[in-house]
Amino acid sequence: MDRSDVRAEVKKLLIKGLRLTVSAQEIVDEAPIFGQSSEGTGLGLDSIDALELVVLVEERFNVTIGDEDTGKRAFASVAALADFISEAPAA
Repeated sequence: MDRSDVRAEVKKLLIKGLRLTVSAQEIVDEAPIFGQSSEGTGLGLDSIDALELVVLVEERFNVTIGDEDTGKRAFASVAALADFISEAPAA
């Protein structure tokens, strides 16, 4: 799967897994997943969503998010998460 396919899968996972009311086209690849950017973009997810999202990503993509620092980098944006998934060794 190339990175654009991974990004599309991540968006589907976010929408379905967290029951978001946005379309995949509305999710900006570089926008923050948690909180919002200075431009007002981002999903605005909170810490409860974070826990659920970690489980969803680990199960769907067979990766491990080993610590908080890794998680912060991986979940910075859809693009960052796709990069993490694409580069991570399988769990």
